[in-house]
Amino acid sequence: MLEKYLSINEDVKKALENNMPVVALESTIISHGMPYPQNVETALLVEDEIRKNGAIPATIAIINGKLKVGLTKDEIEYLGKEGLNVIKTSRRDLPVIVAKKLNGATTVATTMIIAAMAGIKVFATGGIGGVHRGAQETFDISADLQELARTNVAVVCAGAKSILDLGLTLEYLETNGVPVLGYQTKELPAFYTRKSGFNVDHRMDTPKEIAETLDAKWNLNMNGGVVITNPIPEKYAMDYDTITNAIEEALKEAEEKGIRGKESTPFLLSKVKDITKGASLESNIKLVLNNAKLGAQIAVELSK
Repeated sequence: MLEKYLSINEDVKKALENNMPVVALESTIISHGMPYPQNVETALLVEDEIRKNGAIPATIAIINGKLKVGLTKDEIEYLGKEGLNVIKTSRRDLPVIVAKKLNGATTVATTMIIAAMAGIKVFATGGIGGVHRGAQETFDISADLQELARTNVAVVCAGAKSILDLGLTLEYLETNGVPVLGYQTKELPAFYTRKSGFNVDHRMDTPKEIAETLDAKWNLNMNGGVVITNPIPEKYAMDYDTITNAIEEALKEAEEKGIRGKESTPFLLSKVKDITKGASLESNIKLVLNNAKLGAQIAVELSK
């Protein structure tokens, strides 16, 4: 039945059949994360980074209602040009986008779902969603967290986006039994910065150690994902106070304009980019490349 909906690129299919390392990538970053043509350039750079580190990239999106695992260069270009016309697709949207044969850009949650359908275990992204500030009143909690509790995919990220309530995000993951690992760090990175003031569950020093942990978790039939946090490289990290002030300013404006739900993250990230005069976008690109590299290294170890 799945074949009706799922379309796996030939290179990706061959790699999966031969137990070769594959890394899933999301498409929201292409259509909603950056302007054209930077979005397309970045997507192709990220794929190259994965290949350079010995794995096969599988960018995931929905095109004309088909769940695509491994996009062609033309499909990436198409998504980049279409930009915001492509529907940002989370778990709840997925059946509608498929049934209506629309185009969808996959969030962390949806990329995990489709990666799991295809049999891909490792996924590299920028940052995961989480518990929004003020969630005790709004109940605004990203579907990414629930997906991590139920879907067997490891997500390599630069922590949760610093526009979120990081403490509550960690609490939510703990309640749902999702391990949060720090690659060569004990402190939870906060996307643009290496600091957050919060600790991860366990520090891991090598991709091999992480792969062995994933293997043990799933061999024990413990369902659900793992968050692997990978701090942005020191030289591209933004100043903690600068980014904190920019976020506070952006949050205040979002509150005044009544921006909520799925609109809030793109609005806040765009505001932060304006306030930091584009420096946050540059950091964003560097951290995604850094996560792609680690994702590939983990996938290589896992395939052994």
